[in-house]
Amino acid sequence: MLDNIRKEDESMTPCKSRSSEGAGETPAIAPYQPLVTNIFTADPSAHVFNGKIYVYPSHDRDEYFPPDDDGEQYQMKDYHVLSLKDFDSEVIDHGVALSVEDVPWAEKQMWAPDAAYKNGKYYLFFPAKDYEGHFRIGVATSDKPEGPFTAEKDFIEGSFSIDPAVFIDDDGQAYMYWGGLWGGRLEKWATGEYNADGVGPGADEPAIGAICAKMTPDLLAFEMKPAQVQILDENGEPIVAGDEDRRFFEGPWMHKYMGKYYLSYSTGTTHRLVYAVGESPMGPFVFGGQILDPVQGWTTHHSIVEFNGKWYLFYHDASLSGIDAQRCVKYAELFYNEDGSIRKVKPE
Repeated sequence: MLDNIRKEDESMTPCKSRSSEGAGETPAIAPYQPLVTNIFTADPSAHVFNGKIYVYPSHDRDEYFPPDDDGEQYQMKDYHVLSLKDFDSEVIDHGVALSVEDVPWAEKQMWAPDAAYKNGKYYLFFPAKDYEGHFRIGVATSDKPEGPFTAEKDFIEGSFSIDPAVFIDDDGQAYMYWGGLWGGRLEKWATGEYNADGVGPGADEPAIGAICAKMTPDLLAFEMKPAQVQILDENGEPIVAGDEDRRFFEGPWMHKYMGKYYLSYSTGTTHRLVYAVGESPMGPFVFGGQILDPVQGWTTHHSIVEFNGKWYLFYHDASLSGIDAQRCVKYAELFYNEDGSIRKVKPE
């Protein structure tokens, strides 16, 4: 697809974004441009560890797989970790951090991951299909943020669906948010047990929300039975399933700003990134608005992180290839208004 690049452990040669050849005031990694072009990347979870930004993306494959509503075109089989000192430096691709062959319970489709640091360890959280064809969520650990990571022997008990995002609050309590419709089959897990005939709520009924659970101190298990979070409209009523501009579809992310909890997510079919705000990490959350206009590709997936006193949105699109399942990760600076609302990003 694109020129191969030497791995970090061979030459320490960093990946260059297509915009890194500029000079003067231009950042080495310009906003709205791919972070790397040596591999296809998507679903970026960005974190700041040890004063650097680490991005944990999905790794789209070069091969083409026919698309369907179950997401069979997304046949990812490993994870890479990217890092950068700042936006004036180049991006390092640290190579394969975890492969499906190294996960005892997983058969295929290693979709959007996340990461966290606690207990002197780095954790990689990831969804994959087990040998019964169900998405589960696993955990792998490492002594280094870039890995390699060693997977636990089994998935997290009680986990299902896709798109894990782990948030550690100021008091040290960790929460996992996850879930996705269609390919993530969240509508078939309404009771916590899989129902192959599950179809989800009607258009005028409350939409399915993201799933949330407190995690145990070792981040290896749930401390409670997973529960849906409520997303409400401006009148305090639940967002309904037919409200496709605002209802939850997939890709949850949690961050905290000025003491408030911001749950952001993708609307899927309408290709928007939106957010809702709550007083508690488990909600309820009141819809706040749109973060990102639709981008090239079927939908997008994101993370929000603070770095050196500024906030940044990481997201993906399909501009590098023109193919929905061969995507690239980008970033943009994020701004808040005085009332805490987020200004919408308009990708260039």
